[in-house]
Amino acid sequence: MQVIASRRSVLSGVSMVGASFLLGRRGGAAEKVRLRLSTVATPTDQRCRALEEVFAPAVSAFAIYEPHYNGTLFKQATELEAIARGNLEMAITSAQELATFFPEFSVFTAGYVHRDAAHQVRVFNDPLMQPFKEKAEKELGVKLLTVMYLGRRQLNLRTDKKIRTPDDLAGVKLRMPPTDAWQFLGKALGANPVPMAFTEVYTALQTGAIDAQDNPLPTVKDSKFYEVTKQIVLTSHLVDLNYLAFSKKVWDRLTPEQQKITQKAADDAAELARQRQLALEAELVQFFKEKGLEVYEPDVAAFRARVQKAYLDSPYAKSWPPGILERINAL
Repeated sequence: MQVIASRRSVLSGVSMVGASFLLGRRGGAAEKVRLRLSTVATPTDQRCRALEEVFAPAVSAFAIYEPHYNGTLFKQATELEAIARGNLEMAITSAQELATFFPEFSVFTAGYVHRDAAHQVRVFNDPLMQPFKEKAEKELGVKLLTVMYLGRRQLNLRTDKKIRTPDDLAGVKLRMPPTDAWQFLGKALGANPVPMAFTEVYTALQTGAIDAQDNPLPTVKDSKFYEVTKQIVLTSHLVDLNYLAFSKKVWDRLTPEQQKITQKAADDAAELARQRQLALEAELVQFFKEKGLEVYEPDVAAFRARVQKAYLDSPYAKSWPPGILERINAL
């Protein structure tokens, strides 16, 4: 609650200072808008590649796209405050980060809320999302342009034990990121969650300090977790997402035509990255099988029922708009 309170203070202290700086000198109509993107992602990330290949050229007539990777411009979790204060134009942000300002965004961090990449897009474009978008714009000065697919998180175990239902995870030491929200998801899945930094996961799997970890398949490959594990259980318990956040101050200074171009460029870049990531995930199933891992799908319906009930019975759901989960499930 202290984090939310401190973040809330940002909302009341958003300064107008720097608004003209965002657009550079305002001496002529031909002055291009400077669009700096801050992200902790790498240049090879599918989302970042798509933004450079699609977004940047689409807006080049009136804007200069300037990406900053690996958290070199602003540290992770500080980007939204930077936009709110007029010190940044764009960021790749998460529902988890938005939830520190607006607790109702936590519904989009819950397990089994989004079923797949296409469902993410339907939810984002549905009228149910409008109050969330408007709140971010009015109280934080952040416009959410589009939703970006990060990947389906799967279970990756070092043991041979078959995982068919949540009951099979009883006693399994599952590494989860060290925050309350992530730990709650681990418990909801039926496991014994262990808070651990990402950089420690490989060695912990190797030594048996943990039994399992969860991440999208591309991360399992990039971090070589397949070298120290025996199976991948395709639970798809979290269809991870990011939002492309844009300064509302900058948006309001664009012409209607420029806004239309910017929106389409963002959607097109997100779609390209989405399709590339989906293709990569599909290819990796065979890759892991060739590496000797068993890859299979459990009783996903059983996992979904247990996880959604856990969230609905938790304090998290108290901040959700009434009926929101049912509306999301119905899409």
